[in-house]
Amino acid sequence: MEAYFDNSATTRVYDEVAEAVLRAMTTDYGNPSSMHTKGMEAENLVREARKTIADTLKVTEREIVFTSGGTESNNMALYGTAYSMRRMGKHIITSGVEHASIYQPLTFLEEMGYEITYLPVDENGHISLEQLRESIRKDTILVSIMYVNNEIGAVEPVEEIAKVIHETNPRTVFHVDAIQAYGKYRIRPKKMGIDLLSVSGHKIHGPKGTGFLYIGEKIHVHPIILGGGQQRDMRSGTENVPGCYGLGVAAKMAYTGFEKRIDRLYELRDRLISGLHEIEGTTVNGFEDRRNAPQIVSCSFEGIRAEVLLHALERKEIYVSSGSACSSNHPGISGTLKAIGVKKELLDSTLRFSLGSFNNEEQIDYVIAQLKEILPELRKFRRY
Repeated sequence: MEAYFDNSATTRVYDEVAEAVLRAMTTDYGNPSSMHTKGMEAENLVREARKTIADTLKVTEREIVFTSGGTESNNMALYGTAYSMRRMGKHIITSGVEHASIYQPLTFLEEMGYEITYLPVDENGHISLEQLRESIRKDTILVSIMYVNNEIGAVEPVEEIAKVIHETNPRTVFHVDAIQAYGKYRIRPKKMGIDLLSVSGHKIHGPKGTGFLYIGEKIHVHPIILGGGQQRDMRSGTENVPGCYGLGVAAKMAYTGFEKRIDRLYELRDRLISGLHEIEGTTVNGFEDRRNAPQIVSCSFEGIRAEVLLHALERKEIYVSSGSACSSNHPGISGTLKAIGVKKELLDSTLRFSLGSFNNEEQIDYVIAQLKEILPELRKFRRY
């Protein structure tokens, strides 16, 4: 049996998404900037996708900019805001458990003279609202906080965070990395006080290489990709029509029958956690029941290296992650696990299980059964 539990790394596309992408590649294949019929057909697909996505957020179509994915969306939000507001200040705030696509741009900005404040988190991965308030200054131009942590599923109180930011310094822009949250929560940027929001397509059963950045109508972001002036000069380059259209279909499906689908994910997640608790020497990290995201479970296995267990499960056609797949080429101990206080001996013994629409109870029971067989065998060879 194949059991794919690495959906936070990437998801299998819905059949409807694959069909939409094929249509845009073989039928409505024109350049959306062309003035002839083929170009108009392609442009209509992009417009349809933009409208669909805007409707899921209750924002206007003009506020959606298509990108190549979450990394570009995050980079555009950070660099674009830092450049456009550089005369107002050079202080930026983030948390200590962000994704590399936040950390790396901020490291570069730090080298360019910006000051970065990294807020610590508690054992459940949450920042302190009071510490946030105390960190905001007159020259704070941007706060960037992840909605759902990609390793442990911690959910930050983004609406409360936005309130603190805008009460303390109304000029400060609030960016949310919602790459693991979009499709799992109903997000209303205007109501919640979010100025910028990053989303990736391949986390919601959409195509890889797709994403978007929501830019509030009153927020000025300097473009970081210049050229032909597509997307109202915000992101030049011929639009990825198949990707945009497929992303639109995936977004629509993510919010169709939403409550039923999310309840289903919670049921599967709780079944997985219950099974993990039955196994000796396991610790589920940063877990707070329904206050955590429905799709992510981080578990440490005493006495077993994560990489060894990952490949042992792989031989049983069970696919999981030992951390963020986006950082897989840079092996090292997770900063998130360190930040929430996971014991030193468990830092290199942690796997992430992440659920998607194609998982079921049979797969959950299969992975628990295999873990119960594999772990005792692997622990026979551990060093003391």
